[in-house]
Amino acid sequence: MEPTTTVREQILDHAITLIMLRGYNGFSYRDLSGLVGVKTSSIHYYFPSKDDLVLEAVNEYSNSVLGAIHAIDASLPADVKLNKYGKLFGRTLGDGDQICLCGMLAADIESLPDNIRQAVQAFFKANESWLAKVLAQGAQEHTLVVNGKPENAARALYAAFQGSVLASRLFHTKARLEDVEASVRVAR
Repeated sequence: MEPTTTVREQILDHAITLIMLRGYNGFSYRDLSGLVGVKTSSIHYYFPSKDDLVLEAVNEYSNSVLGAIHAIDASLPADVKLNKYGKLFGRTLGDGDQICLCGMLAADIESLPDNIRQAVQAFFKANESWLAKVLAQGAQEHTLVVNGKPENAARALYAAFQGSVLASRLFHTKARLEDVEASVRVAR
């Protein structure tokens, strides 16, 4: 039997999904009200402003994604780690209509307050840092191609992953995502 989710958790879960589908400006408390089955005043009780809700959504999403990344076995070869990382992005796509929550918010960044901007930046930096370590390992093992410093290559690779989910959504195919990982894998 699954544990019962609270109204607050339901609001947050639906907000995360709506942000991934529509972005910051693409949903309202009225949308959430209909999905959760509560009045908008109940949503305001848990999240007084939309910015409070979105910041909590970023934190929840970040904790979940970064937890999954850090759960990747550190003893694995770099190319295997990168493959698992790519699969995480693939899960984010779902049926092909969602993109990374923080990637979606990055597109809206000029309309967001500083605390949300900082949380999104922290998410990007955490991913880039992890990727830099994997790329450095891959260069040492000769399983991944790294041009230049691993930190610079990691930023480019992360940008490619983020862009690939946009293109995957646009073309309704995960092949765009798979192309990113293949671009740094050493041919055997």
